[in-house]
Amino acid sequence: MRLSRRLTAMATLLIVLLGTAPIASATEPAPKPIRALLVCGGCCHDYETQKELIAKGLAERAHIEVTVVHQGGTVNTSKIPLYENPDWAKGYDVVIHDECFSQVKDSDYIARILKPHKEGLPAVVIHCAMHCYRDGSDNWFQFCGVTSRRHGKRYPHEVVNRDPQHPIMVDFGASWFNPAGELYWIEKVWPTAHPLASSKNQETGGDEVCVWTNQYEKGRVFGTTLGHHNETVSHPAFLDLLTRGTLWACDKLNNQYFKSTPPRSAPAHPTPKGR
Repeated sequence: MRLSRRLTAMATLLIVLLGTAPIASATEPAPKPIRALLVCGGCCHDYETQKELIAKGLAERAHIEVTVVHQGGTVNTSKIPLYENPDWAKGYDVVIHDECFSQVKDSDYIARILKPHKEGLPAVVIHCAMHCYRDGSDNWFQFCGVTSRRHGKRYPHEVVNRDPQHPIMVDFGASWFNPAGELYWIEKVWPTAHPLASSKNQETGGDEVCVWTNQYEKGRVFGTTLGHHNETVSHPAFLDLLTRGTLWACDKLNNQYFKSTPPRSAPAHPTPKGR
């Protein structure tokens, strides 16, 4: 009888203790979101649409909070207010450069843009970012990882995966189709850059690197020349690529930073005529 009472008392105590103890979550808590600054504006692109596609696409796929700064109008000569502040990148974990200011040639202004990246701030460079800030030096090209000064005709094209074992590229198979393209002609891939994908130049017959990584001083850079048309920017493959590249640049390309809910397919957004 005494043994039975003791067992009953112990069982009651165990239930009380378990009831007051914290229960481990079946899933890990979400990580602190990556703070991304998306800079866009300038010539020749539908940034009003594309900034929304990119911000939403990244946020749906990963724990990334995007702040958009859209300045400079629709010309390629603008020196935007953002970069006039020496601390323009303070508070961000990564900067996504999607601007198009090819005729900005102020070397001090350009150096101010590059400074935080030299010091280790990760970056993503998209499409016309490669054609920006031509002050006669190679400083901006070294940051991007490639030198490009022109593009060819516009046509859809296949994107060939050149490094399917790279963590950015593992889910893309041998190739995928870009529904609308403005392929940039690459004069030079810098020694610090590593090509990840290329496309056939239908005018010259050569291959043009269109996706890569770069090490710029202390900072990681992910780059792609894809992204002119809305049909490209809204495509799931492009948004998946951009997400993985952004996470890689931040050294956060792991399951913890991906969201478990698959993103919804983005609606079609035709590119306006003349762009």
